[in-house]
Order: sequence, then structure tokens, then C-alpha cells
Amino acid sequence: MWRSIIAALAFTMLLAPSFIGSSLNAQTRDVAGSRDYPGVGRFKGSIITGYRVKDFDAARFQAAPFKDGKPADARKLEGRITRIAYRTAPGPSILEVSRNYETQLEKAGFEKLISCDADDCGGIPFAEGIDVLPIPMMWLDGFKYHYYAAKKTEGGRETWASVAVSENNGHIHTQLVVAVVGAIENKMVDAAAMAKGLGEKGHIALYGIYFDTDKAVIKPESKPTLDEMAKLLRGEPGLNVFIVGHTDSQGGYEHNMTLSRQRAEAVAAALTRSYKIAKTRLRTAGVGWLAPVGSNASDDGRALNRRVELVSP
Repeated sequence: MWRSIIAALAFTMLLAPSFIGSSLNAQTRDVAGSRDYPGVGRFKGSIITGYRVKDFDAARFQAAPFKDGKPADARKLEGRITRIAYRTAPGPSILEVSRNYETQLEKAGFEKLISCDADDCGGIPFAEGIDVLPIPMMWLDGFKYHYYAAKKTEGGRETWASVAVSENNGHIHTQLVVAVVGAIENKMVDAAAMAKGLGEKGHIALYGIYFDTDKAVIKPESKPTLDEMAKLLRGEPGLNVFIVGHTDSQGGYEHNMTLSRQRAEAVAAALTRSYKIAKTRLRTAGVGWLAPVGSNASDDGRALNRRVELVSP
């Protein structure tokens, strides 16, 4: 795979090197909604070019160099996965950037598993086994990179971190991946549970409605929860509800108030459009971060605060 990608890129760069360089390096500020990983930060002069955080996902880690072109200790870890890619202006070396991240992670309690350059890691086959965001978010040269992986255990929970650093067009490209290992949380709330929550408490939190960071477009994997919401409303024709959007505290107050309202409106629109639930039965509101159920000072707390709730009038 890598050989074909490299060959195609090399051919393209021969035809239009200035275009490739400008397109990869045109970004001048952090991508919207992104932030550094708490306790790690970034190398001086870097901008965030890629940012993905999933409450539950899988990520590949290499805990040892390859042997004879094959993984010696490859891990596929499941849990809360954070991927952050950075670009640093020309000047520092791959090794300088790598060592800064390694020092910072070890100060945060991580213990090194592997730290190697391309040749010592295993060259292109090893690069193929690294979990990286796609170009232009992250650039990884299979012939010129440094890789570091470490882990720590706190309160019985494992956290893994990896740093891949490479170079393109003079710029240093870095990707930090952090995996907080854990079992998937059951976020499926069926119609019966929704009815019980509304009857006993007057509201119920739904964590099965998914949106990308800073977006109000419902993702396809939200369908099972939408199905149950529609089942509830169809089974109780006299039930009218408020759909209320909630966010964590990342970002400005007004922005989060608007985003939470737009997300609630997106849920109501989906129920009306796809399930033929009467619009008059659904009222929407957004309260931003004003009704937290967890601490916004922690990742786990912020994950609890990002939700949609059904509320009885």
C-alpha cells in the first residue's frame, strides 16, 4: 500500500511541487474545535491540523520494533481515543520535536515502551502499522520518521500514548494518539427506559445521538436511538416532549448555546422528517453547559455533559 501511495505522490510532486507544498501548508491556525491534550501540550510554533476525539473507538499501537518486516508487539486498543495532528514551521529537527513530546509524556507519568527512527523501527512496513490521520491532516514519510509509544496505569485503568513525527516540505508533522482503555458504555436507551425516565424524573439523558465536534449534523450511527425515540412517541400519542441539547464547557458561551439549540433542532427535524412525528409534539431548547452532570475539568465529565435530553413539559 505504502509503495503505491509514495509512487503516486512522487509522480504528482514532480508535476506540481509548488501546488502540493502550498496545499499541505496553507493552513495558518488550529482547526475549529480543537485543543491540546491536557498535560501534554504542543511543540512551540505548532498549529493543529487534525483533531478527532471518540468516546469509544479503536487505535493501533506498536510496542516494539518490527522483526523481519512483521509486528513484534502490535496492540489494537479500544476505549476513548484522541488523535491530534500538528504542523511545525521549518527549523527544528524530527528528533528535537520527538524528544520534547517524550519528555512531556514521561513527566505526566507515562513509561516508555519504544522510541525509534525509521530504520530501527522497521522502515515502511512499520509505518504502515502506525495509526495516522490522512493527508493533509498528517503527513508520514515512510523513509523518515520517529515513533514513540508509552503507557501508564492509574486507578486500574491503562492509558497509552504514541507520538509519530515526520517531515514534509521542510515542515515537521506530528501526531499524538492517546487511548484511555475501557469497555464500551451501554448508551442504548430503549423506548421503555425513556418512558420510565420521563415518568419518574421528568427527563432522561440520551447518549446515543452522535455529532462531530462542533457540528449539528446527526451522524448515521444515531439511528438506533432515534428509532427508540420514535417508538416511544408513536406508542404514546398524547405525549409531547422538549428536546434539549447540552454541551461541555469547551468554546464560548454564546457559541455553545447556539450549538446545543441547533443539535436539539436537528433531532426534532429527524423525528419529523424520517418518522412522521408531528412537529407540534416536539419543542426544542439548547442550554449549552448550564446543566452539567459531570465536571467540565475532566474528559470523562465533559463526555457526560455532551448529551441530548428528553424532558416532559
